[in-house]
Amino acid sequence: MDRITLEPGKRGGRPCVRDLRITVYDVLSMLSSGMSTAEILDDFPELTEQDILAVLAFAAEREHQVYSLKAQ
Repeated sequence: MDRITLEPGKRGGRPCVRDLRITVYDVLSMLSSGMSTAEILDDFPELTEQDILAVLAFAAEREHQVYSLKAQ
């Protein structure tokens, strides 16, 4: 998870891949639109396959966090 960084002021404080200006959201959006890992790596040669796996792990961990809502 050390590949995902947060810097105030960079990309609105959103989680980014390493110290790049590519956000977790950017990579997830590309994947969800049907782009393959190979296509993303071709378009963004500064990324690695490990970066994409880190994005998926980060998203999975955030999804795993449990939030409870109190009904009123």
